[in-house]
Amino acid sequence: MTSFSGLTAIVTGAAGAMGEQEARMFAERGANVVLTDVRSDEGTAIADDIGKSAVFVPHDVSSESGWNTVIETALSTFGSVNVLVNNAAISKAIKLIDTDVDTFDLFYRINQLGVYLGMKSVVEPMKAAGGGSIINISSVAGLRGASTLFAYSASKWAVRGMTQSAALELARFKIRVNAVFPGVIDTPMNAPNPPGMNDVLVKTTPLRRMGESHEVAEAVLFLASPEASFATGAELAIDGGMSI
Repeated sequence: MTSFSGLTAIVTGAAGAMGEQEARMFAERGANVVLTDVRSDEGTAIADDIGKSAVFVPHDVSSESGWNTVIETALSTFGSVNVLVNNAAISKAIKLIDTDVDTFDLFYRINQLGVYLGMKSVVEPMKAAGGGSIINISSVAGLRGASTLFAYSASKWAVRGMTQSAALELARFKIRVNAVFPGVIDTPMNAPNPPGMNDVLVKTTPLRRMGESHEVAEAVLFLASPEASFATGAELAIDGGMSI
């Protein structure tokens, strides 16, 4: 099992589901963890449960000043920033013709702008640390079209492009940038889907089941680890075969 002892990981959207699982697994393997989320009560409780190696920061990922606070907290509390997991996102089943400008902008701000701000904010502290690892959580909807997920899919394709561009730009600083593409994962994000949609999604997944948060987290920790030291700009689908 890879040790992350002495390293500090920032995980956004860490007040539940995949983000919580990622934060807990980093901590279990020795990392200090900065958890961020807009859900303060849940995030604080999770950080308290993890213990002294974790701190929670209330955080809107679309806020540049909010990112400044996250970085300042990480450096003042733990001394470095070595890993960033851009996990925070929103999802809603909505078609192009039903998507108004405000809805599209909301998806853009959280799912795309938040990833951009996160990557930009960690460059200097990672350079100071001698390198680092950024893992952006995209989606299977960022690998193939999705007729009922127009705004979500658009934002997740953007994450794919930003990951590859940032990987090329930041390689000279020994900062690796990779993306994970989850399929249908058993999280509360799927709860608001229209009746029957989740069953259809499972039926179109070759492994015929939803994934679990820990299965995505294992992929994230691998990409953050020395075992993936020659991987940058990589696309790792954890989707039960849906994107094949």
